[in-house]
Amino acid sequence: MSQSMPTLDDMKRMADKQAEPLLEKLKTDPNNADLLNQIGNVYRMTHQFDTAATYYQKSLDVNPKNIGPRTDLASCLFYKGDIDGAIAQLEKSLTYNPTHAGTLFNLGMIRWKGKNDAPGAIAAWNKLLKSNPKYENKATVEQLIAEVKTHPGKKLPQSE
Repeated sequence: MSQSMPTLDDMKRMADKQAEPLLEKLKTDPNNADLLNQIGNVYRMTHQFDTAATYYQKSLDVNPKNIGPRTDLASCLFYKGDIDGAIAQLEKSLTYNPTHAGTLFNLGMIRWKGKNDAPGAIAAWNKLLKSNPKYENKATVEQLIAEVKTHPGKKLPQSE
């Protein structure tokens, strides 16, 4: 028999417990961008996107050029429904590293799923493949490009 999925409240409690030692360290080192990012990660993984976004933003306040937290912040904004905010964060990331694979991948996904912007998605993914020829998920990106060309206005299926 399978266990039931945890509720968002359960996940928040798990995140709070997991974040406890990190939050304790933060009291003595409040401007530690890496620590703020770790706390953001704990909350993002448990779907606490508002809380995660707050910590990613604090991390970026300390170190604005750090692409990891900026890309994660964009994901949180996307899941909260702030599509334009997510795209703005990803575009800001590209000003620091115009060929960052994760940023370009996410930009394509959010342009497609959030904006139904097939040409924008394809452009981001083509730039990803051109600037990262050894990208480990190249086949996935090529498949997504083919899918977008076939069904430009469709949202991605959740799972098969």
